[in-house]
Amino acid sequence: MTRRQPNELRSARWYAAPTRMGSVHRQRAAQAGHPRQDYEGKPVIGIFSTWSDLNPCHGHFRERAQHVKEGVWQAGGFPVEVPVMSLGEPYIKPSALLYRNMLAMEVEEMLRAHPIDGVVLMGGCDKTTPALLMGAMSMDLPAIFVPSGPMLSGRWRGQPLGSGTDTSKLFMEYKAGQLSHADFVESELASSRSPGHCMTMGTAATMTSLAEVLGMTLPGAAAIPAPDSRHAQMASLSGRRIVDMVWEDLRPSAILTRKAFDNALAVLMALGGSTNAMIHLIAMARRAGIPLSLSDFEPFADRVPVLVNLKPSGDYLMEDFFEAGGVRGLLSMMRDVLDLSVPTVSGMTLGQAIDGAQVYHPDVIRPMDQPVKDKGGLVILRGNLAPDGCVIKRSAADPARLKHRGRALVFQNYDDMTARIDDPTLDVDADTVLVLRSAGPRGVPGMPEWGMLPIPQKLLQQGVRDMLRISDARMSGTHFGTVVLHVTPESAVGGPLALVEDGDFIELDVDAQRIHLDVSDEELTRRRAAWVMPEPPIQRGWGRLFHDHVSQASEGCDFPFLLPGAPTREPQL
Repeated sequence: MTRRQPNELRSARWYAAPTRMGSVHRQRAAQAGHPRQDYEGKPVIGIFSTWSDLNPCHGHFRERAQHVKEGVWQAGGFPVEVPVMSLGEPYIKPSALLYRNMLAMEVEEMLRAHPIDGVVLMGGCDKTTPALLMGAMSMDLPAIFVPSGPMLSGRWRGQPLGSGTDTSKLFMEYKAGQLSHADFVESELASSRSPGHCMTMGTAATMTSLAEVLGMTLPGAAAIPAPDSRHAQMASLSGRRIVDMVWEDLRPSAILTRKAFDNALAVLMALGGSTNAMIHLIAMARRAGIPLSLSDFEPFADRVPVLVNLKPSGDYLMEDFFEAGGVRGLLSMMRDVLDLSVPTVSGMTLGQAIDGAQVYHPDVIRPMDQPVKDKGGLVILRGNLAPDGCVIKRSAADPARLKHRGRALVFQNYDDMTARIDDPTLDVDADTVLVLRSAGPRGVPGMPEWGMLPIPQKLLQQGVRDMLRISDARMSGTHFGTVVLHVTPESAVGGPLALVEDGDFIELDVDAQRIHLDVSDEELTRRRAAWVMPEPPIQRGWGRLFHDHVSQASEGCDFPFLLPGAPTREPQL
């Protein structure tokens, strides 16, 4: 393999230039306490950390960044820690997705503007993984991803508690009067016991697992629990590896190929992974110049069953997944449906990276002939209600409701829903289809995780725990139920969801991949003529920029001006 020479390093333009500005750069390095021997002729490695006091999922990243630094120093590189925007899913409102593209832009521009030869990307909480990777892909410098790892399993009264999944179930029991306030508060304190992302197969675990499948992490990195000492070792080894990647000039463009994304689609189905991954994978692939679409997901839903027995589609949590063999163990069960020749950041092919992998708990990671669910976890639906598609997480839905016909109860927006959902006079029964609109990419904006509409309290008290719910919103990957999401085009741009009225009948047939509004074309034409496009909900700043440029869910919710085109030149010094 041909290795680059020190004078070929990108950072040499800054530090080795025999110019006035080169002198300034060296002066400022000295100001920071670094003699020329620290950086001269060495790869400068950016450590992009998404640590924040408002992101408890990344609470250990200060310490992990130090482990990465140590690895970089040991490998002969010069580490520079660069804080970037932290998207802490629990706190950011209305939605961290609103800021995914902002973080991606920040990563790309920070890399472009600074003397950096390679980057270690530290993320894990839902939107940080795709955002960091999207920015690095657009800049296309050597990059390696360090996932935050899952938190420890929740424990309450001798039972495991899973983020989102079990806590949502407990909240329903509390609202139904089956759990006291004191008991519910006690369960809150037992659900999140350490730093790390959600320990169910939610969006965070799904995306970090797929980052490993795509070849952007060291083998086995994604499932290591955040507090585990092996997580610190992985961070240090990632710091060492990125230095070699710079000398090898191994860039994301060489790793993130169509074959790598096809592998990710297959594994997404096997994981019973988050519906949000569909948006992120489309956005990531398109950043790589790969025209991924919803249609590309469909063959994998038929070919690849759910093999990972994790909540919300199964029974276990991420600690169990790690101990059962993690992503490497899962891939060893899927060899026949994967392309194992694709490269990874480790320098090995994916096949080499899983050599020797085993499954140590066969009920957590199942073989292809003994799946958790016979078909892939996610299904694309189409029909006159969603001409450009929508999605349902089949593996987490009530099987009895996968074919359903019911009358619509429409909520105009989130405020309307919260104001009326628990009204005892609400005209609703267990067969009603709850419909929420004005919750898509432009509707709020930001496409919040409002898709798992709450069950009306009066129905909870009657024992109802699931209903068919439809929206142009998203849903947390930790959640469950018969929930149709990402209806496209969204209502805020005049999609058919904007035309649904109370009492209209809606038909769902998951096996036929069909979602249908039982209203004549003539009536829909009449309603469309009376429809008025709403004003942008935010008139200034990032919210307005997002509203005006964001693409639909079926296109990844990215900004078209960030997709590959004419290359952006290096900055003038």
